[in-house]
Amino acid sequence: MSSRTVIRGGLVITASDELHADVLIEDGRIAALAASGTAAAEAFTAERVVDATGKYVIPGGVDAHTHMELPFGGTFASDTFETGTRAAAWGGTTTIVDFAVQSVGHTLHEGLDAWHAKAEGNCAIDYAFHMIVSDVHDETLKEMDLLVEEGVTSFKQFMAYPGVFYSDDGQILRAMQRSAENGGLIMMHAENGIAIDVLVQQALARGETDPRHHGEVRKALLEAEATHRAIRLAQVAGAPLYVVHVSAQEAVAELARARDEGLPVFGETCPQYLFLSTDNLAEPDFEGAKYVCSTPLRPKEHQDALWRGLATNDLQVVSTDHCPFCFAGQKELGRGDFSRIPNGLPGVENRMDLLHQAVVDGRISRRRWIEIACATPARMFGLYPKKGTIAPGADADVVVYDPHAEQTVSAATHHMNVDYSAYEGKRITGRVETVLSRGVPVITEREYTGRTGHGVYTPRSTCQYLN
Repeated sequence: MSSRTVIRGGLVITASDELHADVLIEDGRIAALAASGTAAAEAFTAERVVDATGKYVIPGGVDAHTHMELPFGGTFASDTFETGTRAAAWGGTTTIVDFAVQSVGHTLHEGLDAWHAKAEGNCAIDYAFHMIVSDVHDETLKEMDLLVEEGVTSFKQFMAYPGVFYSDDGQILRAMQRSAENGGLIMMHAENGIAIDVLVQQALARGETDPRHHGEVRKALLEAEATHRAIRLAQVAGAPLYVVHVSAQEAVAELARARDEGLPVFGETCPQYLFLSTDNLAEPDFEGAKYVCSTPLRPKEHQDALWRGLATNDLQVVSTDHCPFCFAGQKELGRGDFSRIPNGLPGVENRMDLLHQAVVDGRISRRRWIEIACATPARMFGLYPKKGTIAPGADADVVVYDPHAEQTVSAATHHMNVDYSAYEGKRITGRVETVLSRGVPVITEREYTGRTGHGVYTPRSTCQYLN
């Protein structure tokens, strides 16, 4: 039974084009586009017609960095795949790439299977997985080859969190060498965790226990040092590198230098680093705990460097690193010891809107908005052109976006399973109105019409920015 939808009269925006066009969707895919008002557009017929007059028609967002149900610090991220993907849809995101975790002493496949079990049948939108590699040895390296063949083509390593996810330089080098051979992409959490742990213990010994000290011990220079080291290790291995959640201007400078040298090095930042700062970490009465994440929020002057990095393409992607913990009962685990505050912020529902606000504010263009939030993450992680664009043959992951609607961000109205908003009270111009996932309405004129289990697992090809 064929199903057809026409979206009429909107301004279609992709990373490369803007045009007033009608979009024909057939059996879950984009079938055709035609300039609005032309005979070709008038010939589009369908059971469902969506009026997008005065609105934007954009690809569904691709959030390439989420952590649903992640175990961390003795607790779990508060969003399940069910609640988190529903919230993502409300925010105009139609694909997430989450992180399966290899535990030390276990195989990659055991970790991947565990994450498939969490996600399967529970997602409102499509999903894929990266693999966190915590235990590098000969068998792990062989498994990396198999995972790439199976469509898990990116591997995350940590220079931070000794005793949990940490890999030393030798382990990192070996994994990078393997990815250079098998086409995988190493993603790096670049902070000098060994040095940071020393600074944490020294701060606690001085009685510096408040959340603001989290930002003070995780120094920008130690992010920059680790970023530099990761770049050079990748260069030695002949491997590409993707640095996650870049927060410091000194780290951006390391990426810019590497890219100027022609190295295949990429960088991601997140809305929290573009819109929040150490002022939030310093909020009184332990409120700063809401903003504890790693890499940490930086002083405001770093924001301009990040926006500049996005403008010059030294940073290519904005993901969320969505990893929510409730203030009550979870963030509060760190009262009296900032090192025990679970690291992570909610944001999967806010990303597309916050970046549209950056368009309104003149920080980025409309096409750059779509590039950093949809097209580039899809290309970076082997999902394009199935995801990340509006073109014939692409999945019909489409958002009708009202650029004039005004909203105030609040925990009272968001759909993430967390008891606070990192952007509470922020006024934003622009709002998601209707969301289709593979042609199926998930949000219909600001009402949830999706269903748990609609989202399917999506294997990925290798990074499309590499030869």
